[in-house]
Amino acid sequence: MSDHNHVHDENCNHDHDHEPQVLIFEDENGKEIEMILVQTFDVDNKEYAVFVERNNPEEDGLILRFEEEGDEVSLYQIEDEDEWNRVEAAFNKMVEEQQ
Repeated sequence: MSDHNHVHDENCNHDHDHEPQVLIFEDENGKEIEMILVQTFDVDNKEYAVFVERNNPEEDGLILRFEEEGDEVSLYQIEDEDEWNRVEAAFNKMVEEQQ
């Protein structure tokens, strides 16, 4: 998941397929929701992933911290308000720069 701080789409100029990485999340009611990984980025030496709902990509997305160990990836909710503020600011700046 790491090593890139941009969206992987047909315009990214990389020599690779653009099949979406889909993960299944469960909401508070137990309903399964397919989410697509759209971007990764770093803040303060931690890595974060942005997901959007596969069937409703215009809705607000989800940002989770992730850690890779070998082939294993662990996702974590951002519970610390200061961490969230830094991540949100970095994400908003990145979005502005891409427009």
